[in-house]
Amino acid sequence: MDTQRNGPDGGVGAAGPAARTALHGLRIADFSRVLAGPYATMLLADLGADVVKVERPGIGDETRAWHPPADQDGTSTYFLGVNRNKRSVVLDLTTEAGLGQARSLIAESDVLVENFRPGTMERLGLGHRELLSRQPELVYCSISGFGSGAGAAIPGYDLLVQAVGGLMSVTGTADGEPVKAGVALVDVITGLHASLGILAALRHRDATGEGQLVEVNLLGSLLSAMVNQASAYAVAGVVPGRMGNAHPSIAPYETLPTADRPIALAVGNDRQFTALAEVVGEPGLAVDDRFRTNADRVAHRAELRDTLTERLGAAGADHWTTALLAAGVPAGPVNTLDDAFAFAHKLGLPGIVDITAASADGAEARHFRQIAHPIGLSGTPAQYRLPPPSLGQHTAQIVNDPSDHPIS
Repeated sequence: MDTQRNGPDGGVGAAGPAARTALHGLRIADFSRVLAGPYATMLLADLGADVVKVERPGIGDETRAWHPPADQDGTSTYFLGVNRNKRSVVLDLTTEAGLGQARSLIAESDVLVENFRPGTMERLGLGHRELLSRQPELVYCSISGFGSGAGAAIPGYDLLVQAVGGLMSVTGTADGEPVKAGVALVDVITGLHASLGILAALRHRDATGEGQLVEVNLLGSLLSAMVNQASAYAVAGVVPGRMGNAHPSIAPYETLPTADRPIALAVGNDRQFTALAEVVGEPGLAVDDRFRTNADRVAHRAELRDTLTERLGAAGADHWTTALLAAGVPAGPVNTLDDAFAFAHKLGLPGIVDITAASADGAEARHFRQIAHPIGLSGTPAQYRLPPPSLGQHTAQIVNDPSDHPIS
């Protein structure tokens, strides 16, 4: 398998099988589906791990059916977004034959990742205690919604966790309804935590030869990711509420209207505020007792917002962005997603990668577009070796030879 990057947006990965990868030789048996687990394993696959995605007969990962939108072949873009660089094997875990094939795959793997309802893997005879007793070097990562204890029976859906975990209570306008983030953010954060835990466990295994259980859950990941809001409650007993796009501790740190579209201002210190006041033609704001310090500005944020809104209405967002950035004030328009990718490309940052993957004989060339891996490594960059697999595409290959570890 050979790959190339053809698109104008470039990417962070090197092309071709000769490039080194950080996780070359690592095998991951991936029993996860939907988002948190697949996102974690895709990140590790980009860095060189051989990820074998275990899927159910006839159905596969649920996200295969989550469309529209879909690509030209009718495959869900949701599935395509988190399953590149993986091989798909269909195993029927309700049969002894399928379980035997799963055990053979696991025996040849360094890492197992699963996000079944707690207790499912144990009922299948694939629980961490049983597997680690036979394969003590295995790193076993279990992802759940609410842990394996009292919350084991609660389904782990991102929307539900955003609600019960407090994120929706601080998202939205003060006089409006609580709203969710525009993406399944909790799943993504949990996937990042899972990949970090796996790498930490592998570091320990490399030093001691001992594997271990890695556990992450959506609720715990969200509470950790609530950072300053969670700390305000834990330390000071403050229960935060919805403030729209404003910040509870900094002002001005929000979106404000201009003559054409909103602009985001992220003024984090007094120097930046002085520069903002100069740019909008109100230098006196910086010495006004209501706005002299950040604490003053937070206390009088309504008056400050009114004054800034009036001044920013004189021109459009692009004008103000250029002027403010030149003065060292963090500012930018509220972009649509197409604008966001164009902005990243303008800055020379990875965005979309256009990839051609071909078999060794060149007979099965396939072109696909993906979102670039976000981590840059100077010596062992991410690679884009395999397009997201069709259901069971590699079943025969892997079942016939569970020890098969392709170079790419």
